[in-house]
Amino acid sequence: MTSTTPPRRRRQLPTTEELKIWRAFIETAESLRSELSARLQNDSSLSTGDYSVLLALSEAEGERMRSSDLAAAVDWERSRLSHHLGRMERRDLIRRENCATDNRGAEVVLAPAGAEAFRGATVPHLRAVRELFVDALTPDQLAAAADFTEALRASLGKTGSR
Repeated sequence: MTSTTPPRRRRQLPTTEELKIWRAFIETAESLRSELSARLQNDSSLSTGDYSVLLALSEAEGERMRSSDLAAAVDWERSRLSHHLGRMERRDLIRRENCATDNRGAEVVLAPAGAEAFRGATVPHLRAVRELFVDALTPDQLAAAADFTEALRASLGKTGSR
């Protein structure tokens, strides 16, 4: 009897060489993230979380977003975002207002001090990105990095995870 279902491939574990590449990738990405975070904090007194929220708000129509949309934009759980927004609100970087179109919802609004902090942080942050990432790679390596990240994103999209 023949089967129309292809035989199951046994999932293989990564090879030693593949694990070396994986570990180098993870450790390098963490070092890069840590250095960028430290520089951002030192240059602007903003955390990477602050910067992510301010960036999303600065790009939003009217510099405001519903909390649920903001959580999706920065890829955080809503409870994490809520706690972080409380800290940002105490520093006058954002305001939370009732949603004009829906009484059940709240909108997060970029406050003037938040807009100023974001503008002041952006140029030094982008210079650090250039120095630590862009300038460390050749044009061919940068193009390969674009291909590499696109392949990973596509693969993650297929599995339903982010």
